[in-house]
Amino acid sequence: MKIARLALAAVSTLALAAPAFAQDAAPDRTEPVRPVAPDDDFHGQTIYVTAPGLQRLELLAGTSVLTGTDLQRNLDGQIGEVLARLPGVSATSFAPGVSRPVLRGLQGDRVRVLTDGIGSLDASNTSADHAVPIDPLTAERIEVLRGPAVLLYGSSAIGGAVNVIDKRIPLAVPDEPVHFDALAGLDTAYDLREGGASIDVPLASRLVFHADGSYRKTDDVRIPGYALVPSLREDLLAEADAADDAGEAAELREVANQRGTLPHSATETWSAGAGLAWIGDKGSLGISAGWYDTTYGISERPGAEEEGGEEAEGGEHEGVAIDLHQFRAGLRGTLDLGSGFFSQARTRWGYSDYKHAEIEGGEVGTTFLVDGVEGRLELVQNQRGGWSGSIGAQYLHRNFEAIGEEAFVPPNTTDQFGLFTLQEIEFGPWRAQAGGRYEHTDTTVASLGIQRDFDTFSGALGLSRDLGGGLTAGVNGSRSERAPTTEELYANGPHVATQQFEVGNPDLTKEGAWGLEGYLRGRAGPAELSLSVYKNWFENFVYLQDLGTLEDALPVYRQLQQDADFIGIEGEVTVPVWRGGGWTLLANAKGDYVRATLADGSPVPRIPPLSLLGALELQSSRWEARAEVEWYDKQDRLATLETPTDGFAFINASVAWKPLRGSENFTLMLQANNLFDVEGRRHASFTKDFVPLAGRNVKLTARLSL
Repeated sequence: MKIARLALAAVSTLALAAPAFAQDAAPDRTEPVRPVAPDDDFHGQTIYVTAPGLQRLELLAGTSVLTGTDLQRNLDGQIGEVLARLPGVSATSFAPGVSRPVLRGLQGDRVRVLTDGIGSLDASNTSADHAVPIDPLTAERIEVLRGPAVLLYGSSAIGGAVNVIDKRIPLAVPDEPVHFDALAGLDTAYDLREGGASIDVPLASRLVFHADGSYRKTDDVRIPGYALVPSLREDLLAEADAADDAGEAAELREVANQRGTLPHSATETWSAGAGLAWIGDKGSLGISAGWYDTTYGISERPGAEEEGGEEAEGGEHEGVAIDLHQFRAGLRGTLDLGSGFFSQARTRWGYSDYKHAEIEGGEVGTTFLVDGVEGRLELVQNQRGGWSGSIGAQYLHRNFEAIGEEAFVPPNTTDQFGLFTLQEIEFGPWRAQAGGRYEHTDTTVASLGIQRDFDTFSGALGLSRDLGGGLTAGVNGSRSERAPTTEELYANGPHVATQQFEVGNPDLTKEGAWGLEGYLRGRAGPAELSLSVYKNWFENFVYLQDLGTLEDALPVYRQLQQDADFIGIEGEVTVPVWRGGGWTLLANAKGDYVRATLADGSPVPRIPPLSLLGALELQSSRWEARAEVEWYDKQDRLATLETPTDGFAFINASVAWKPLRGSENFTLMLQANNLFDVEGRRHASFTKDFVPLAGRNVKLTARLSL
């Protein structure tokens, strides 16, 4: 029956289309703040994020784009860490091998992580210790969308969406026999060794082949000072003093005094992929296949071994590791529909076969299996007068199974179908945008004999005005609804990797939110700026709360639900302060703050604190030198049983040399992050009290395009 339904959905939504993010946008032709060279593959002008039928999606959704030198400077093995310095973005930082983005204080299933517009189709939304199987090393560009327009990509994008764009399905035929891109890097804090490369080869006048691969390996990360926060150290040392057994006391003191490196934090990752595309005058069709493989360690909560963990042979506790594999296939197509009401049909499919095993003491404990397919259909309207837009459909089928003694989530199947539209009309200096989405979600847990259906409706309305000189002001209003996930509904059991006993709530209802946002974006004289102020009123907000009790010697966390309010501000400004002799000195500042409160007056758990970043950057056509201060306030506005997080500031510096520019380009970058070896911890992390951020890190990377 499921196969028949899947086949029917596939036929009924033939020619499904991916969202046209910035890859379909024409670059802005105004003079940029940053000097650029023509025909440079990754040092380009400002890129505007678009959607089919819309010129500027960011007018309805706050956007950030990482590409070129900025992407090289922020590159990391995990997508959350790559984006953590952007306004409105933090990271879960569960371990060096796993870190998801946190957007405007929201994480988990409320943030969609996409590959070229299609979901990652994995188990990363099940738990914070599950990595996203996307390799930033082979990314051409990463886009972050926040605000109401992200409803185009699913109701679970209520917090925002991250889109990682690669070239696995080529968009154009190279005008050269072979196009080659490569990146390699080394660093000191992680003992990093990484490299990635891709080639694009025209096989005929309209046929192009792509192949890429990458490898990344790190050792246990070097940290400043102790791994544990002072309060945890004091507790363990007090337990050691009170222990009757000398061996147990010594082990407790060893854990409490661990410093300099973070145990069980090493990683090893490789990826490979290939794609083939036919690109014609009236349409295109491309396919791809890719493999992602990673193994990473999980640092355990102090005392886990004494409370409930098992020891390896010989008494040595080996910790927990995750061994993760994914095969992913994709399809993209476009078809020119002429001069009627619709101008183009766009198609995008993604299929995933995913598996990861949690290894305890050298033995496989629990295995998670996910297979699924997701696709989109979008019909782009021809522009008539000032009116443009698109309509579309989206389908998702996902099978999930956990096998093992600690399979805390029952096997389940999710089928989801959505219809959406986004429309835009221009009248003089004004532009209005409206979007809507209907989504039906069917969740089945056969082992429990439970099936639940949810119908959700979401919409957004935006009005903006061109103030002249490239500056735009606007206001957006939105209504979003999200169905609870199977994990939120039915989880029940111990999870060794997170050291939690997780309990779902089968009585959860759908989550809704009203949103209001005002913004100012664009050019103001010589400066580029983006400023947003927003508030979201959540109904039946779902959150994971520590109950303060123990089950199987683990702290119990349960999914709860009540209303909540989020209010925040985020912004960035870049100003040229001096120009002369081919050099430009830029001042850059960015920051964000979000305050989230439940209906009972208590704070929402794991909300990032106020953060600010200030930088000076000296640029020429061949050189870029940047120095920055990255500051995070303390977080002492705490949920029940939550611990405070100290504030910290990192001083970072980098120098980039570009001896080649244009169609053949090369960038060599030397970086020094956290120069003064300061201890830092992210409040959004479940593991912050025993997993600090890396200490001083000197990194050398090289990026080449030929």
